[in-house]
Amino acid sequence: MNDVLNLKAVGKTYDKAGPAPVPVLDALDLTVARGEVVALVAPSGAGKSTLLHIAGLLDTPDTGQVLLNGRDMTGLPDRDRTEARRQELGFIYQFHHLLPEFSAAENIILPQLANGVSARDAASRAEMLLGHVGLSHRASHRPAQMSGGEQQRVAFCRALANGPSLLLADEPTGNLDPETSDRVFEVLMSLVRETGLSALIATHNHALADRMDRVVRLARS
Repeated sequence: MNDVLNLKAVGKTYDKAGPAPVPVLDALDLTVARGEVVALVAPSGAGKSTLLHIAGLLDTPDTGQVLLNGRDMTGLPDRDRTEARRQELGFIYQFHHLLPEFSAAENIILPQLANGVSARDAASRAEMLLGHVGLSHRASHRPAQMSGGEQQRVAFCRALANGPSLLLADEPTGNLDPETSDRVFEVLMSLVRETGLSALIATHNHALADRMDRVVRLARS
């Protein structure tokens, strides 16, 4: 199985029972190969967030299938979908959503503890990941003591804490100024390449999109 993610004929409509149903996705097919970095470019209202939520097992399609590492996730119970999210998926958002009362290292340790990793191993991995993004000196700092770019790099580490096979990112540099955005994107790409991750990255930045392996564009229905 060479595809980490395979969406087959996925459809999603909101307010189906209402007077004006809103179709968002219609028979959408999308694959992300192992080790591939795919840019997702779409205008507002084209279904980008819905697609990411379905790929991330946070929402279910009305029609079609969602395969993750060859396993059909479509009809699984919530408990199994939650376990798959925790073990196989990493999420990055436009805003870092770090826990403000915890240090950078602790923000990376916590999801590992929730996944059954020992405190010692979790701390060791947090240290390693922070070193990868050049933030070893910030390990004990809380988010408020770091710049926006540093906070987002910690969020990258948190997304990789449990060693996922697929990274899903929604405008991961969209809240940063252009210069910081470019530097942080380079860090993200370096992390993805070094760990052999697959990634689906939504962005409005066409210059960043063109630096990925492939660009997928969604059109409004």
